[in-house]
Amino acid sequence: MAPRRDCPKCGASMTTGFILDADQNGGKKVSRWIEGAPDKRWYGLQVRGKPQFDIQSYRCNRCGYLENYAPE
Repeated sequence: MAPRRDCPKCGASMTTGFILDADQNGGKKVSRWIEGAPDKRWYGLQVRGKPQFDIQSYRCNRCGYLENYAPE
């Protein structure tokens, strides 16, 4: 279970969630944080060999502020 978080903007409680990402074939997945600057190639972005972590997101129940984390 995720730890309880309070909004740094207004102090209300935050709800855990995730940011949805989609691939070219319509598949759905959780967005990932990738270390380093984007490495653009003719076929898209090169990400192989770079550290990657799923993004965990928290949304404030009062003001809607989002806070994102990428834990190992």
